[in-house]
Amino acid sequence: MIDLKNICKEVEKIARETGMFIRKEAEGFDISRTEKKGLNDFVSYVDKGSEKILVEKLNRLLPEAGFKTEEGTSTKKGLKYCWVIDPLDGTTNFIHGLSLYAISIALMEEDEAVAGVVYEVNGNEMFTACKNGGAWLNGHQIHVSKAPRLSDSLVATGFPYSDFSHLDSYMKCLTHFCKNTHGIRRLGSAAIDLSYVACGRFEAFYEYGLHPWDIAAGILIVREAGGRVSDFSGNEDNLNGDEILASTELVFPEILKTVTAFMKN
Repeated sequence: MIDLKNICKEVEKIARETGMFIRKEAEGFDISRTEKKGLNDFVSYVDKGSEKILVEKLNRLLPEAGFKTEEGTSTKKGLKYCWVIDPLDGTTNFIHGLSLYAISIALMEEDEAVAGVVYEVNGNEMFTACKNGGAWLNGHQIHVSKAPRLSDSLVATGFPYSDFSHLDSYMKCLTHFCKNTHGIRRLGSAAIDLSYVACGRFEAFYEYGLHPWDIAAGILIVREAGGRVSDFSGNEDNLNGDEILASTELVFPEILKTVTAFMKN
């Protein structure tokens, strides 16, 4: 049995150390050193360097764990545990000089996240959670918003950047939220969006076309902060990023009904 509380503390240290590397490389970063993995899907040497640091340090922390990484630095398999890593969530922000991006690290036990860390690098905000241990921001416990209705909510989303198969439905859903909430925000980092739901800055977040490393840590943080996470059909298990909806317990039934009406019909 591993000590999850201690694991979280050590992962926080590793995230901060890696964040120092990212901040240093952000100074004078040249966008021409960026590669394309697919349509509007970018990677830089900073993503790869960050991932290499994380894999090396996390492997020392828990040698029996495997890895699922965005840039494929390690394909090591673990019998019980697996690190799911996004070394730089918000790469497009980073390469354009926008300061909002994060490191996301989740430890999975079988198919369940048991520890999660999202480090918002430039804001120096460390969101953490371990199973049944609550959610925390820089050492202070956090909880989701108490706003009672969707009409009282600020909603976050991510615009489709490569999969436009549901774009028409998405835009209709977006229009509805523009008219019936306090507003819409698009930050460019799902890990940060989820963390902001957890600490009450957003009441809800929804997006499609993501990957496990974008959401694994954030899902646990939201749930430990008292929120709910599902796909657009309301399924709360085995979420892989194809569809994700996160919100407060109070708003969840209303926003799920709305998103389902637009995105599943």
